[in-house]
Amino acid sequence: MSKMNSFDVQSTFCVLCGRTDDCPEKYGEKRTYVKYNLTVHYYCLLMSSGIWQRGEEDEGVDGFLITDIKKEVNRAAKLKCNICKKKGASIGCVAPKCKRSYHFPCGLQRECIFQFMEDFRSYCWEHRPIQEFMDKEPRGASQCTICLDLVEHLPVYTVLKSPCCKNAWFHRECLQYQALSAGIFFFRCTVCNNKDKFQKEMLRMGIHIPERDASWELEENAYQDLLLCYQHCDVKRCLCKKGRDYNEPDSKWEIKRCQYCGSRGTHLACSSMRSWEENWECMECRSIFSTSGKYSKQKKRALATSEKTNGTTCLLEEPSPKSPRQSPGSPCSFLIQRLREQRREVCNILKELKVQVKTKPTRLNINAEDIWSSALKGFRQRIFSPTNTIEVNFSNYKNRSKKNTSAASKHHFFQLLMLHVQNSSLFEGSSGKNLSLDFQALEENLYFEAGKMIAVSLVHGGPSPGFFSKTLFGCLVYGPENVKPSLEDVADDDVAQTIKKIKYANSLSSLQSTLQDCCEFLASAGCLRPVTALCDKNMLVNDILICHVIKRVTLPLESFRQGLKTLGVLEKMQMHPDVFSSIFCHKPERLSAKTVCDLFTIHSSSDVNKVEGANFWTGYLQDVESGESVVTLEDILLFVTGSCYIPSIGFDPEPTIKFLRIRYPIGNRLLNCLELPITKTYQQFKNKMEFTIRNTLRVERE
Repeated sequence: MSKMNSFDVQSTFCVLCGRTDDCPEKYGEKRTYVKYNLTVHYYCLLMSSGIWQRGEEDEGVDGFLITDIKKEVNRAAKLKCNICKKKGASIGCVAPKCKRSYHFPCGLQRECIFQFMEDFRSYCWEHRPIQEFMDKEPRGASQCTICLDLVEHLPVYTVLKSPCCKNAWFHRECLQYQALSAGIFFFRCTVCNNKDKFQKEMLRMGIHIPERDASWELEENAYQDLLLCYQHCDVKRCLCKKGRDYNEPDSKWEIKRCQYCGSRGTHLACSSMRSWEENWECMECRSIFSTSGKYSKQKKRALATSEKTNGTTCLLEEPSPKSPRQSPGSPCSFLIQRLREQRREVCNILKELKVQVKTKPTRLNINAEDIWSSALKGFRQRIFSPTNTIEVNFSNYKNRSKKNTSAASKHHFFQLLMLHVQNSSLFEGSSGKNLSLDFQALEENLYFEAGKMIAVSLVHGGPSPGFFSKTLFGCLVYGPENVKPSLEDVADDDVAQTIKKIKYANSLSSLQSTLQDCCEFLASAGCLRPVTALCDKNMLVNDILICHVIKRVTLPLESFRQGLKTLGVLEKMQMHPDVFSSIFCHKPERLSAKTVCDLFTIHSSSDVNKVEGANFWTGYLQDVESGESVVTLEDILLFVTGSCYIPSIGFDPEPTIKFLRIRYPIGNRLLNCLELPITKTYQQFKNKMEFTIRNTLRVERE
């Protein structure tokens, strides 16, 4: 629905409070819809007691239907405001037996509390929540850590104290302006940087925290100054005739910065350094480390290739086609075992993060044929919270039993979503992918949303990404400045061919000829420079790779990092990089009979044929793995859990098997329990398994 600006919006009255004020900081955005002869403040609408969001986000006014708004106006017209004594009081105090009603602006003036969360409750001046003050609470005054003016330590409406820091006091008005500026992702205690506990208390006390990015993140070229590097020679005697600020890359007059503080520099020649030397410390940092006893002078040397990378090692690589088959005790077998151990560690870490998830559900209506748009719409809706339990309803699937498919729908949704993210325009490359540069996606904040979706998928039982390159993972965990990309990271064939020509040039003349042919490309990349020796090509190739793979996607990378911070996933990645690389950079192992067998715990209500039943079960898994069955191991997992993959966080509850006196197998997806019949022969067991699983899944697919 489009808004019309053909008349003076300032002169229109809000249909709920009756005021013409246009003050987004106090009353929310003032919106006018000429088609419906309707003007309303967003906060007045949000806090009204008799209306709720019945539509989608793009319907009516952010999900509030026009018909519902008009009904609420008619209801409020009968109620008198207890403050200004005029009609139209649409907001009521939620305290039991309290019959006070008021307009939103009147409530602000009378110091009512409006909670912008959950049920959007309102409390009058008599029943509003108050902060508890301890007997030993220091009295007097201190500085508000936002405006730095004095704030009295009093239990009054205009003053708020931090729930996480004893000596942090704020003006309510200062906190509200900071919350509107910082948004839900950056609003936190200014003293200890606590976010969760601080936001929870501020929401309870009526601070509105908008669910959007910070205002400074939305400013164009806001961080342009951060891209400037320190370029000044600070040694006691500078030898450069062109001055201390002169910097010529790939020459003896190139400026190297201190590897510790980065705020001091030197020309290579002024400190007798070679072009390949990486480490230089300024006198201030060297004296600090020397005093602390942690500094030891090392021989200057170039970093080995393995040391310049992101710090992660490839845990599982395909052997060369000519390599002999690895024996069980070989290094390759050890690496596979290590990979499995790391994934078990990831499982435990993700379970720690899942403690944040509440039982309160959030329902996502998903169209499987347009998975990205419908998922994006669901994740951006006002009521969506990553800490709520996610329920998925596929709008284009008919006659599905909720009892049997709620878990299956969520698993299927995350599987489709991660597959779409992997193959989207946000990433480039074949197997190990890096971020691409998509200006439209950057403008629409899609990199942030993709990071958020991956984080939510991991904590809520979705599949692991498994498609990140080691370079991308290193940029996320260690920072882009600590990562050295390789030729494999270049997805553009033309760029890759250009780099190869430079890298494999076998003479100075052929190198200069190649550089002349691609001078426009080098100039646009900021890598065009004179080449006087064949060895200069190595540094040139390195610069091109850094520019094309990392610097080109600086903004998408930062946005993607912010999305991955959802539910604390990025923080755990940075704390445990080795274990998380096992699920971000490596595909999950293909299901095997042993994997599925180890996944289930066998219980039996009867000792009769328990041993034989277990033998039948393991024998059947072997037949399925060897292809002697009409079903697959993925089909068995799907039949029991609703998922054809093992989530990184594992199943909840853990899968179990029961042998019962029943005719056919039953897959209980609510409990992840496989109920198996007790049979006399293995052939009977196999026939019943294949008949039931094949037909059940066929019906579901149809």
